[in-house]
Amino acid sequence: MATGTSTTDLSRQRSGLWLHVLLGVLSLIMVAPFIWMVLTSLKTLPELGEPGWMPAKFQWGNYPEVFFVIPFLRFMANSLVVAGWVTALQVLTSAMAAYSFARLEWPGRDRVFFLYLGTMMLPGLVMLIPNFEIMVRFGLVDTYAGLVLPAAFSAFGTFLLRQFMLGIPKALDEAAEIDGASKWRIFWEVILPLSRPGLITLAIFTFVGNFQSFFWPLVMTKSVDKYTLPVGLLFFDTERGQATHLLMAGVTMSVIPLVIVFVLLQRQLISGIQIGGVKG
Repeated sequence: MATGTSTTDLSRQRSGLWLHVLLGVLSLIMVAPFIWMVLTSLKTLPELGEPGWMPAKFQWGNYPEVFFVIPFLRFMANSLVVAGWVTALQVLTSAMAAYSFARLEWPGRDRVFFLYLGTMMLPGLVMLIPNFEIMVRFGLVDTYAGLVLPAAFSAFGTFLLRQFMLGIPKALDEAAEIDGASKWRIFWEVILPLSRPGLITLAIFTFVGNFQSFFWPLVMTKSVDKYTLPVGLLFFDTERGQATHLLMAGVTMSVIPLVIVFVLLQRQLISGIQIGGVKG
């Protein structure tokens, strides 16, 4: 009996070891592009055509040079402002829509929800021209509002938060109504606090996605002072040719806010995804 138990334990240890090896290999594959990006940012321009990843000498001066070539801090601020506003508005509008679809009873609710969900099937490029024409009609081209408003609503965010709100017991709504609370008060004081993991998860996804957004800001902005960081980094491929070492230095610095967001909110993100998966 003891021999059988020890054999089983040994088999489990081997399986665990191979699993860790596999995860380690996959982790290296995933982090390899980031390592290449950082090492490339520390090379000289002539070294870029040479084989090998390691620079002959680390060129730390590439990073301060980025600030002399482009208004990096201005582009970074624009990206933070746009991503911050889009995140706040998208979380608010998605939470309100999800509350209506999950907690309120009204005719045709489920049909409208599935119709709204169907908009997720439309590629972003299909909506580009209609959105741009709307922004032109309202005079919002080359403005922060033009960058923010089209992304302030999300079918995915509504679906995600609806799944969280469906898992909240209906008895809480009934108890609040007995105490005289309105639907609006129930939404703000009961449902939203209990949906906090989902709100944080959606906020992280939205912020990261819009901070890295490239195509819409490229179409909407004309003046340099409105450029977001992904668009501003194009200067390294136009005015100075292909200065890939400076481009990689700029991209490396642009990753810092995203890393900070993940480090600070990683527990809430994992918790939100787990809870959403169980409730879904």
